[in-house]
Amino acid sequence: MYSLDDTIAAISTPLGEGGIGIVRLSGPDSVAILKKIFRRAKGEGLESYRLHYGHIIDPDTEEEVDEVLVSYMKAPHSYTRQDVVEINCHGGIVPLRRVLELVLRYGVRLAHPGEMTSRAFLLGRIDLAQAEAVLDIVRAKTEAGLRAAVSQLGGWLSQEIRRVRAELVEVLAYLEATIDFEEDEIPERDIWGPLKRAREKIEALLASADQGIIYRQGVRVAIVGRPNVGKSSLLNALLKTSRAIVAPIPGTTRDTVEESCNLQGVPISLIDTAGIAEGKDLVERLGVERSREALQRADLTLMVVDGSEPLQEEDREIANLLNGKPSLLVINKNDLSQQASIDGLLPQAPCLSVSALTGEGLKELEEAILDTIFSGKVVVSDAPLVTNPRHKQALQSALEHLMNVEGARKEALPTDFLAIDLHGAVNALGEITGETATEDLLEVIFSQFCIGK
Repeated sequence: MYSLDDTIAAISTPLGEGGIGIVRLSGPDSVAILKKIFRRAKGEGLESYRLHYGHIIDPDTEEEVDEVLVSYMKAPHSYTRQDVVEINCHGGIVPLRRVLELVLRYGVRLAHPGEMTSRAFLLGRIDLAQAEAVLDIVRAKTEAGLRAAVSQLGGWLSQEIRRVRAELVEVLAYLEATIDFEEDEIPERDIWGPLKRAREKIEALLASADQGIIYRQGVRVAIVGRPNVGKSSLLNALLKTSRAIVAPIPGTTRDTVEESCNLQGVPISLIDTAGIAEGKDLVERLGVERSREALQRADLTLMVVDGSEPLQEEDREIANLLNGKPSLLVINKNDLSQQASIDGLLPQAPCLSVSALTGEGLKELEEAILDTIFSGKVVVSDAPLVTNPRHKQALQSALEHLMNVEGARKEALPTDFLAIDLHGAVNALGEITGETATEDLLEVIFSQFCIGK
């Protein structure tokens, strides 16, 4: 990781036109650098935790660069636990870059992605799970995802993990003492009660993980079918807006169209695909190939057939492509006379009848999508959720180690074997909060952040 002794700076707001743009500094020289380029409107002092009005000045030319509001957070009561300065400029690319260039001129280093938050972690203001929650808040696509991330930032997961880990550490210390000392020198104690409680708590956390990850990452839903069955109309109906071009001409959609929507708190990426059929020209064939790729990457597929026409061989060929993937069979155009017989077409998939034109059946389709995503097991959205795949993997590893401990007990193996797996469980839980995280893992996590956060 990078040095904590130097002063870093970055633009902390997205580049582009806006009302406000922020240049943030963190480190021991933050205030000294600010005093070189900031001219207050009145007064001499620079009080912490107050906004100060003035101008950024180029000391070499005395040119006035921008009219600003400056805030100073004195260590350790700041985001990074270092002295932090935030210069609130007008939100445009030119003033922000000019201010940043002035700051860098005086020996400040440009921050790496996530370096502000990594300093908050390394200096003990937050743990690793909370640091990851910061990124989840920034990337949240729905209210439910935001609530889960805010809950994790507040420390609920860290508290649960620390309680379980502390109990396991006590048991581990006892086991290691029994290895190092004579049996009659160590008071006997129950270790299986605490291990059972730890296993049950980990299992409870894992029970929410799949749903939590869905709220965090979303689900890719591909709409597939032969040309002119109403895939684009269904996309528009689900989005409640005219996103894809709809026309009675077969093959109107010649490429994949992807759009996001919020389905009862779940971020959904809907992918409208070109009709899967033999392409008549190069562009059409490329579109069909992309449709097949989208089908392979999708978490769920909506296979659309035209209920107003008899099934065609192309419908059956597409059904064969689904190959056991979670799917819903959508019979479209139920506002017209029905002629399609779907017997045996996609027997493993629930079947729904809709009209993308009138909206009939769309509510039932949305409920079926959610039910399929969660396999009928939906946790109340306000309950705390494990939302990070890395945390799920660490919990699974800890649980596996605890199961090995129980297995070693049943086989009456020596205490050393129990201690080895208990060490593994303690380390796995420590990876979540950061106590046992490696430098490589930290670099991977913080590299996902934007510069300035």
